Amino acid sequence: MTQQTPPPPAAPRLSLIEKASLTSGAGDFVTTAAPEAGIPAVTMSDGPHGLRLPKESGDGGQVDLHSAAPATCYPPAVALGSSWDPELAHRVAGALADEAASHGVRVLLGPGINIKRSPLCGRNFEYFSEDPLLTAEMGGAMVRGLQESGVGAALKHYAANNQETDRMRVSADVDERPLREIYLRAFERIVRRDRPWSVMCSYNAVNGTLLSENSRLLTGILRTEWGFDGVVMSDWGAVRDRVAALRAGLDLQMPGTHGRTDAEVVAAVRAGELDESVLDTSVERLALFARRADEGVRADEGVRNGPRMSADEHHHLAGEAADRCVVLLRNERDILPLDPSGGSVAVIGELARTPRYQGAGSSQVTPTRLDTPLDELRELADGARVDFAPGYPAPGGEVAETAGALADEAVRLAAACDTVVVFLGLSAADESEGFDRAHIDLPEGQILLLERLVAANPRVVAVLSNGGVVRTAPWHATVPALVEGWLLGQAGGGALARVLFGSVNPSGKLAETVPLRLEDSPSHLSFPGEEGRVRYGEGVFVGYRGYDAAAREVAFPFGHGLSYTSFAYSGLRAERDGDAFSVSVTVTNTGRRPGREVVQIYSTGPAGSTVARPPRELRGFVSVNLAPGESREVAVVIPRGELAYYSARESAWRVEGGDYGIEAGSSSRDIRGSAVISVEGDPSGVALSGRSTIAEWLDHPVGGPLLMERFMAARAAAGAAAGAMENPTMARFLSGMPLEVVAEFPQSPVGPEGVAELTALAAAGTPAGDA
Repeated sequence: MTQQTPPPPAAPRLSLIEKASLTSGAGDFVTTAAPEAGIPAVTMSDGPHGLRLPKESGDGGQVDLHSAAPATCYPPAVALGSSWDPELAHRVAGALADEAASHGVRVLLGPGINIKRSPLCGRNFEYFSEDPLLTAEMGGAMVRGLQESGVGAALKHYAANNQETDRMRVSADVDERPLREIYLRAFERIVRRDRPWSVMCSYNAVNGTLLSENSRLLTGILRTEWGFDGVVMSDWGAVRDRVAALRAGLDLQMPGTHGRTDAEVVAAVRAGELDESVLDTSVERLALFARRADEGVRADEGVRNGPRMSADEHHHLAGEAADRCVVLLRNERDILPLDPSGGSVAVIGELARTPRYQGAGSSQVTPTRLDTPLDELRELADGARVDFAPGYPAPGGEVAETAGALADEAVRLAAACDTVVVFLGLSAADESEGFDRAHIDLPEGQILLLERLVAANPRVVAVLSNGGVVRTAPWHATVPALVEGWLLGQAGGGALARVLFGSVNPSGKLAETVPLRLEDSPSHLSFPGEEGRVRYGEGVFVGYRGYDAAAREVAFPFGHGLSYTSFAYSGLRAERDGDAFSVSVTVTNTGRRPGREVVQIYSTGPAGSTVARPPRELRGFVSVNLAPGESREVAVVIPRGELAYYSARESAWRVEGGDYGIEAGSSSRDIRGSAVISVEGDPSGVALSGRSTIAEWLDHPVGGPLLMERFMAARAAAGAAAGAMENPTMARFLSGMPLEVVAEFPQSPVGPEGVAELTALAAAGTPAGDA
């Protein structure tokens, strides 16, 4: 179904009280209806990776996070982001829409596209990546998959919502350039390209103003700049001042307040404190929102013939998605894949029997079924013996003596088997919506157990289950194989078994850096802030951008992920293609198994940039499936505008001229080929004045030649062989000085009286020679 935007309806003829009631929910997860105006109620549901459904019919949801009826639990964003597969995300979203529609849910509260600024964020399991482009591609694919199937998306959490500590009040104090380049970039891409029905504003403030009352972000940027025509809804409980929120551009307060804040709106209009036209505008948007949902229902009914996807088909897709999400971090001596036809495998760890497969908080899903890694390994073993020992207690508080006995049993089993597969990870108490992590370490008991297992049997495969990165140093060097299993949803147990036994060749890539230490994280010194404010002091140097800029070693870099085969890159070319650059490279499968490679394209430069830039930035990616010995050329198109930085001084995106490096790699630190492209820069939009520096004057397309003409004339008048600007030392000395300061020098080619004249000529665009 092609998504079409219905024309804006005429403002419904409603009373002031009725209009006010439309701008808040009728319950926890349902909007207010106005049947006489043709505005139906819209039912929503939590769950970016599955529906959190009420056990009984009601308002579309519930506050009790543990009382949901069964629904398919797909891999959360932490895992899905590591697939680097937008087409897969699109398919998952379509299946979510199918399930949502069958339960009468018209809007799914997701996807979450906030940036992983710190590995400590307790809600990182709901977010895709530390990179805005990868986030935008995965999140945008989910928006399209939902809305093409007639279910609306609620893009969240807008914006700079990167921690749980003091999340209801904290002010994210972030400069304009990182705000635009890192924290708003994915929102901008998706809003402009994919047109979500709604955007959910976050709890926090940005630069001192709550998002729910932030007119610059809700109206100035989101609507005026980006052209958003949908509804802005609040996160649940994010509104502090309903009238101020309406005035700023918030259309819908959720959940409902039983009429209390509706009355505040009515009173404000009657007192002349709120123009009724502001309320009318929100009502029109809500009417369009309801109409989209209603048309989605009818379109959904019209395009579907026969039964919807069955629970088994949904589960199968969840497993297929989980297959793509597993990341093979390390595989020394090719210990993986295991042989399913013979030998003995000691499966160690309670997480193999009692897996963690999703995060904690509002996104919790009650799965329709649950595959456990232990059962699935035993199912796939075709001659191999699979034995189990829990190794450590399940979360809940067994006494230390019991934990010691479990570890002793596990070590004995490990010594008696050919290979050990140990499941390590975090409990729900370690990471959840509502609080941030205090560290990124695995439980101490698990690390001590691992040391004993390696001593008993060096053939150890470690499998991780976690919603945010965990520290793997220094112990990862002691295990031949390390698998990042993330939280994989209800079918994740089967995916892990298929990868370990080799029926699936892993192809996942890290969507976030795994640091050697928490202290190495670029945001470490300013996370999570203090006294209600958090300073984003690392600027644009978030994630791999920061690790690379500081030349810090990492455990595993952004984009890293191994395969059971190998790939070679050759013939990288970067060519101008209209107002874009086409980058192509040939990839060859040089191993003995079919496999999928994700080719990542980065840019560097330009040399001499006037702003601080990361050493490299992701500009595109493409995956390719290859048989052994097969080669194929793949291509990525980079629009010229993607090379821009955001100039806070000009309040605009600006492409600098110069030579840029283009790199193709298997990760951000495994670069396989490079090329150089020459890019024409944008003209400066800065209005020159006497306070502009000599460097800024010389960088201006009109002012630069005008000023150089004066310098050359001064040199000629003095009969000198060289002028000040031809002396490298003097040129650097002068470049940072304002023109009005240089004009005070006796030898200056422009005197104080000439500054205004030169400024006027530059503003008028008078070229050198005509002045």
